Amino acid sequence: MKVTVENVSSVKKIMHVEIPEEKVVQELNDAYKQLKNTAKIKGFRKGKAPRSVLERMFKKDVHNDVSSKLIQDSFIPALEDADLDIVGKPEIDPPGLDKKGPYKYSATVEIKPEIEDIDYKNLTLKKSLYHVTDEEMDAQLKMLQKNLAKQNPISEDRGVRENDFVLIDYQGFKNGKPFAETQKTENFAMKIGEGKILKEFDEQLMGMKSGDNRDIKVKFPEDYQNGNLAKQEITFQVMLHEIREEVLPEIDDEFAKNFGKYETLSDLKDAITQNLDQGYAKRAEQEINEQIFQSLIQKTEFELPDSMVEYELERIIEEVERTLSYHNKSLEDQGLSREVLLERHRELAEKKVRRHLILDKIVEQENMTLSDEELENSFEEMAKGFNQPVEEIKKYYSQNEDNLEIFKQTLLEKQALELIIKKSTIEEVEPSLEQQTEI
Repeated sequence: MKVTVENVSSVKKIMHVEIPEEKVVQELNDAYKQLKNTAKIKGFRKGKAPRSVLERMFKKDVHNDVSSKLIQDSFIPALEDADLDIVGKPEIDPPGLDKKGPYKYSATVEIKPEIEDIDYKNLTLKKSLYHVTDEEMDAQLKMLQKNLAKQNPISEDRGVRENDFVLIDYQGFKNGKPFAETQKTENFAMKIGEGKILKEFDEQLMGMKSGDNRDIKVKFPEDYQNGNLAKQEITFQVMLHEIREEVLPEIDDEFAKNFGKYETLSDLKDAITQNLDQGYAKRAEQEINEQIFQSLIQKTEFELPDSMVEYELERIIEEVERTLSYHNKSLEDQGLSREVLLERHRELAEKKVRRHLILDKIVEQENMTLSDEELENSFEEMAKGFNQPVEEIKKYYSQNEDNLEIFKQTLLEKQALELIIKKSTIEEVEPSLEQQTEI
């Protein structure tokens, strides 16, 4: 077997494989011998049909089968001969098989980029010292207060106002006929001003009193979240059942007791502070990691294999679809498509691949390994996070070898990040007002 490699780029190669004629002839002879023993051909007893008849009747199928076998049997040895450690799936367009002569085919493959040793030491990193502000505490308490709010029917005789809560029945019509996307809905609760259906819809409810009926005409915008309603002109027949106003509880010790284990407002504030501090610590860590990657990417240039980027893109889109599914929504509901997401998230996928490759290089560069004890501790930590028995976690990974390898590599990448931080200079700084208010 003869193997040559054509360089398309540093990460893309075309491997040309030539299989000797004697091997091709042998495989063809074996294929026809097997076919002769199994084929049922009119006019011939089983196993007695001459090869010329078999070739006339089955040549195309036999040649396709033999060419597939030749490729299957030769591909891995050819990779080893060419010393190529490929990523992703090869692209092979099998050529036809001639009766005589060697069989030649080409495979387009991608490999990981060769990265020079990375100088990751002595980086200067800034760690933001986030702390709970009075404004953040007030915002958290008001959010909890909102969760305990009650809606009481109004006592006065008046029409709907901004910020009122209303209970309505509605049905949407297009050109005088019921429209499928706005079917009859009863006892629908909404807050005036939030634009749950559409801001214009809310505005036309203003002034209605309990028991009133009204036709409300709206036109949905082109970018409306439900694509089936985009640009549609709909007339809603609305009946108002009730107007309610929001009543908020006082923020005091009694308020704190509503959340279970807290006796005083001070206890609740301490718990909020602890929770926010955990979020701050995670954000500070993410910011440091971002600084690390920005610095290392600037000093480390290499091409990215398309297959790795495509794989990462698929993982991103699958996560988007899982999140939507959890909320009983789909891409179509959001006016999205896979094509839009592929374009929107490609840059993020490229960044993720580049980061993985940089960390993988440092793992290799420092001969980092994962001990059994470290793996065991990680299983136990994951079990606590998912509130599952550690044996269930181990069972899952024992049945999913590929996922186990990804998990191990993730742990090694984490160790690489910890090593970079250990070898860096950390400067503690107060966050800017803009950073603090983003949390």
